[in-house]
Amino acid sequence: MTDAQLVLSKNEWYFESYLEGSVFEFGPIEVEQQELLEFARRYDPQYFHIDPESAKNSPYGGLIASGWQTCAFVMRELVEHYFSPVSSLGSPGIDELRWLLPVRPGDKLMVQVTISETKRSRSKPDRGIVRTFVEVVNQQQETVMSFKAVNFILCRTAS
Repeated sequence: MTDAQLVLSKNEWYFESYLEGSVFEFGPIEVEQQELLEFARRYDPQYFHIDPESAKNSPYGGLIASGWQTCAFVMRELVEHYFSPVSSLGSPGIDELRWLLPVRPGDKLMVQVTISETKRSRSKPDRGIVRTFVEVVNQQQETVMSFKAVNFILCRTAS
């Protein structure tokens, strides 16, 4: 299924629509320096996130985005393109979050989502569990972040 098809139909997606092995790609997300600075000043004020001059002397050799901001970028893409507003019930958490490479101003990020497992709940038959592997790659096709997500999704039918 293409991104365009997903966007058109995700309002009708239920647990049964999330198929193991399906792969989706969203983006690009353009990382703007001003947005990076504003986020970091408010939420992660480490010098390599907020001070371009001092960041030149950091282990990263320049300004980088907070990993938490990269997570927020990805969450926005997932909400806009992947989670259905009629069936998404949230998440108990994510596993194995890895910030693999720095994200820098000017980067263009793509989000790749692979459905790794789907399982109907035994205790609550109106919903299922969807496990997803999420990778974020930059314009050089380097993986900058990855994690495994778990989401609760309503079923179209209760049994």
